[in-house]
Amino acid sequence: MDTYINAFQNYLSKEKNYSQHTVRAYVDDVLSFQNFNELAFQSRAVSSVNYQQIRSWIVTLVDAGLENSSVNRKVSSLKAFYKFLLKVKAIDVSPLLKHKSLKTPKKLQIPFSEKEMDAALASIDFEGNFNGIRDHLLIEMFYTTGIRRAELIYLQTSNVDLQNKTIKVVGKRNKERIIPILPNLASNIEKYWIQKSNLEHITDNAFFFVTNKGLKLSETFVYRKINLYLSTVSEKVKTSPHILRHSYATHLLNNGADLNSVKELLGHSSLASTQVYTHSSLAALKKVYGNAHPRNQ
Repeated sequence: MDTYINAFQNYLSKEKNYSQHTVRAYVDDVLSFQNFNELAFQSRAVSSVNYQQIRSWIVTLVDAGLENSSVNRKVSSLKAFYKFLLKVKAIDVSPLLKHKSLKTPKKLQIPFSEKEMDAALASIDFEGNFNGIRDHLLIEMFYTTGIRRAELIYLQTSNVDLQNKTIKVVGKRNKERIIPILPNLASNIEKYWIQKSNLEHITDNAFFFVTNKGLKLSETFVYRKINLYLSTVSEKVKTSPHILRHSYATHLLNNGADLNSVKELLGHSSLASTQVYTHSSLAALKKVYGNAHPRNQ
C-alpha cells in the first residue's frame, strides 16, 4: 500500500503537475482511509478493499461531524487513487465505481460590488515599498485578470509581456491561455518590476511574484494578504482570492461581456462552469430587459 501511495504522489506531482498543497491534500485523504482500514478491518492490501469498507469510513467521517462537502472531497481523493491503481494495472475494478456523492446544499458566493473593488484599489493605504506595491498588484492582478491563486503563484516572469500587454497563464491540466492586461495594470507591473530589481537577493527569479526575501509566494501567504486588505473595505465573511475571480467574472457579465468570452478568459473547459456566475448578473439582466422591452412602461 505504501509503495502505491508513493507512486500516486509522484504521479500527481510530476505527471498531473498539481501544486504541492493539492498533492498533500490528496495523499493525506488516502492515508486517512488507509489508517481507518487497517484499524477497522486489519487490512493494508489495495486489492482486497471493497465498497463496504469505504462506506464504513464515510459513515465514520459523517459521525465525526464533517460536512458532506468535506466528506465528498476526501472520497474524491480516494477515487483518484483507485483510478491511478487502474491505470498502473494494480487492480481490475475500482471499489468506488458506483459510489454517489453525498448531497450538499448549493452555496451562493456573493461577489464584491464594483464599489467595494474601487475602494480596495483606491482607498487602502498601501505602503510605497516593495511589499506595499506587490500587495496592491496582487489584488489588481486577481481582479483584472480573473487568474486563479495557483496560476498567480506559478506565473513565470517570462510570461509577462508588457510590450503586447498580455500574460500567459498555465492553468489546470497544463492548459495555457493568454489574458490581456489593462493599461493601469501594466503600469503597476512596471512599478513592481522596478522594486523587485532592487531586492538584494532573489532565489526564485523565474516566478513573477516573490516575497521581499526573493522566494516564491505560498498559497497561505497569498490568501492571508488578500483577506487582510479586503476585510478593511468589506463586511463579507469570505474575502478570498477566489471571490476576486468571482467578482471579475460577474462584473464582466454585468457590463455586457458575452458568456463565451468570459469562459475563455477564466480558462474553463466547458460553458457549464462559467454559467455559475450568471446568477450574480441577473440584476443587470433585469435592468437591460426592463429598458429594452417595448411593453415595459
